[in-house]
Order: sequence, then structure tokens, then C-alpha cells
Amino acid sequence: MKTKNGVILGISLVCMLLFAACRPELVEEKNETVIVDETVKETETEVVPELSWAEEKLMEMTLEEKVAQLFVITPEALTGVGEVISAGETTKDSLCQYPVGGLIYFAGNIQDDSQVKEMIQNSQNYIMERNGIPLFISVDEEGGEVARVADQGVAGSTAVESMSEVRTEERAYEIGRTIGGYLSELGFNLDYAPVADVLTNPENTVVRWRSFGNDAPWVSQLVQRELDGMHECGIYGVIKHFPGHGATSGDTHEGYAYVGKTLDEMLDNEMYPFAQAIDQGVAFIMVGHISAPEIIGDDTPSSLSSVMITDILRGQLGYDGIVITDALNMGAIQQNYSSGDAAVQALAAGCDLLLMPADFQQAYQAVLDAVREGTLSEERIDESVKRILSVKNTFLNGDVY
Repeated sequence: MKTKNGVILGISLVCMLLFAACRPELVEEKNETVIVDETVKETETEVVPELSWAEEKLMEMTLEEKVAQLFVITPEALTGVGEVISAGETTKDSLCQYPVGGLIYFAGNIQDDSQVKEMIQNSQNYIMERNGIPLFISVDEEGGEVARVADQGVAGSTAVESMSEVRTEERAYEIGRTIGGYLSELGFNLDYAPVADVLTNPENTVVRWRSFGNDAPWVSQLVQRELDGMHECGIYGVIKHFPGHGATSGDTHEGYAYVGKTLDEMLDNEMYPFAQAIDQGVAFIMVGHISAPEIIGDDTPSSLSSVMITDILRGQLGYDGIVITDALNMGAIQQNYSSGDAAVQALAAGCDLLLMPADFQQAYQAVLDAVREGTLSEERIDESVKRILSVKNTFLNGDVY
């Protein structure tokens, strides 16, 4: 019985070997299958980059929410009521409908420290309930003649001299610490200062007392030291007014103002502090409504010019931070453009934040319509919103710079 079974087993093995020899493709197919399986296994374990908070938020947002992020407006423009000194249900409802990127407060909104703190905190609470994206809470607090908070005598605030009187880097730093300290305590996170304009025109009346002086490298050093002081207090500074308001004779608050210099001339002087601040990683630059026909080719305000913003500021100077317009209700804009046209043109030129359009509702709707009609791409909007959200994420992390 054992012998018979052994013979049968031997014959079976021989047959299997002969069959395999005649069909080598079966062995190859088996090997190929193993290779395919290994490839699949490698693909399944491929690491997918994790999205940042800003990227995740951007993906969740509607077009309307994205467009709202592009605006920094007064609480009056948001709510449609008179002088705002508190933030209650009207503010809450308005932020729910228009979750804007930020608010800017003026002297009329400021009475005392407890009132300001409560107004700001309520506004932040409302927006965080709405979308989890903090507001830019901003103010024009340069010191000297431009001090919306200190001029109101708010407890904890300290008046400082005009920048034209500053003589040392240490004093510039102290001013940044002083202003940054009391603004942070009240709940602000963004200040439209310091002025980085080089006073190259002695007849200039716009920034004569607000500028650190007429020497570009010196202005650059003082600007950076003031920024350092502000940043240490958790306040972002916005340097202004690119490409440089110190060379003009006119005032863009009132109307047309221009500089007749070439690009090379401005790079050596007026633009120098901005270029240096870019190298130091400045997060915000305000673009003025100054016309520079020798550079742009016509009288278009710099704030609406792709030559000035996209080609020069972003391209030539390498800036990838947030570009904010000067106030869009100023004469240089309002006398020549509708609120809607100015908003669309500023975004097309490369701006990220639109400050105080004369008619917020019109500007907001015009941007929405421009995207829907293809005048502006949604990718252009996304580019700006991502920059905005990336900076706002630092508020959530408690880390300015």
C-alpha cells in the first residue's frame, strides 16, 4: 500500500514540474502580480501634505464670505447707523450678514478704556461665533498729530511726539512699545503706522511732521525700530504710503497728487524704506493714491495700478505680504471713481485689503459681480484671502511675527 502511494505521489510531482516547464508564463504572471501588489502598497502609504488652517478655512468659505474678508470698514459703514460706541445686536447681525475682514475705529468711537475694550471684545466674539476668523481691529495711531486713542485721553494711553522730532533709534523703538502697549491692552491688533515716507519735497504738507526725515537709510532704520516695538506688544504695523508720499506737493485726501520722479530715482529714495522693510519680513504695506506718471505711464493712482503693485512692489521688490489700500473715500479716488470701480480695480492691480470705500455696499456688490462675470477670477480673490487668513492665524496662536 505504501509503495503504491509513493509511486503515485512521485508521478504527480513529475507531471507538475513538466506542466510548469511547458507554461512558464504562469510563473511570470505570478511574479508580475506581486510587483503590482507592491506598487499598490507603496501608493497607499504615500504621505499627503497637511493643509494649513488658512487653506482649510479658504476651502470652507463661500464666495460672499471671501469677498467680505477683503474689506476693512468703519463700524458705521457696517451697521448703517450713526456714531458707534458699542457693539450689540445690530453689530452682531451686521457681522453675520457681512463677515468683513476688519474694522477701523476713529476718535468718535472712543470714549474710555472700558467702553473700547467691551466694544472690541463683543465684535470679536460675534465674528468668532460666525466663522471662527478673527477681525483686524485697526486704528490710525501714528503719534504726534495723528493719535485717535491718545488724543481722547483714554486711560493707559500715552501721547508721543511727532515723528519729525525723533532723533534716535532707541526713541523710535520706545514709541513703538508705547503705542503698541496701550493699543494691545484695549484689544487692537493692527495699527496704520509707522509712516515710511521720506520727506524729499520740503514743500510737502501731508507728511511733513509725520515723517522721520529726508534721509532714506535713516528713515528706514527708525521705521524698523518702531515696528520692532509694536510687534513685541502683539500689534502689527502697517508701513505707508508706498511708493512714497514725501515727494508730492498735493494731498490725496483732497484730490490729485503726483510725483514726477522716475523709478530709479524713487528706488534710491522714496521706495528705499519699503524695500528694506520687505527684506525684514514686514507683513503689511499700505499703498497710497499717489500718481506717478513717469513710472506708471498715466495718472492712475498707485493704489489702482498693476504696474506699481504687481510689477514693482510684488515683482521687482519681492513683496508677498498683505497690500492694503489707503482709505478709498479720499478725494483722489472719490472724485474720479465710483466705489465699485475703485474696489474692482484695486483688486485687479494686486491689492488684498480695501480700506474704507465711500460706499461699502456698492463696493462689495461690485466685487461679487466682477467675479461672477469673469472680470476678476476667483483665484485672484483666493490669493488675497489666503494671505489675510495666514496673518489672522497668528492671532489664534498668540504670535505676531
